[in-house]
Amino acid sequence: MSYVSAVVVAAGKGSRFKYSVPKPLVKINAKPAIVYSLETLSRHPAIKEIIVVTNAQNRRSVNYAIRKYRILKVSAVIGGGRRRQDSVYNGLRSLGRKTDIVLIHDGARPFIDSGIISRSIEKAISSGAAIIAVPVKDTVKEVTKSQRYKVTKDILVKKTLNRDTLWEVQTPQVFRKRLILRAYERFRKCDVTDDAMLVEKLGAPVKVVEGSYNNIKITTIEDLIIAEAIARERG
Repeated sequence: MSYVSAVVVAAGKGSRFKYSVPKPLVKINAKPAIVYSLETLSRHPAIKEIIVVTNAQNRRSVNYAIRKYRILKVSAVIGGGRRRQDSVYNGLRSLGRKTDIVLIHDGARPFIDSGIISRSIEKAISSGAAIIAVPVKDTVKEVTKSQRYKVTKDILVKKTLNRDTLWEVQTPQVFRKRLILRAYERFRKCDVTDDAMLVEKLGAPVKVVEGSYNNIKITTIEDLIIAEAIARERG
């Protein structure tokens, strides 16, 4: 039987989230966003412990939410780093010796479910690395270099990408602990946007598990409208 630990990352400053409350603590139908995923992980029988990685600004409030909602599998709330990958690495180094499978999840994705957790763990046990993703719905075009999230002049289309081979990657991402630690220790100085990119740099295979379009990430204020609708639907 594998010993599965979860690392939930909630240490980012959320510069694109123009709101008075940090993303992990913003209320979705009266409950802090991070609590949704923590409750789901804590209820799952395969998850033995949860480590939450946050920043100094949010640490007290995150601890309070964990106590208030009685999320009993949280074993530690630790400090994050400058980049997301630095925060994840802090979480990985905090895992106990028993852990052989580690699930990494973004605290800004409230709506994971038990099926996603089970499928990703099963695939990681058999293959070593598994990511959650969904097929891209829209046509995607590669354009000339521009500043991300800002409209600049004279953006030109370079080519239209084949949508049939494009998937939008989510979390959780699940790995054998030995594999993800080796990837981090070798490549953590590289700038990456998810954990699987480091495993890819090792040349190890990464399996894809289909996720859910409800598994949204809270990035902008507009996402809160969608999140509240999903929360109401889930009851």
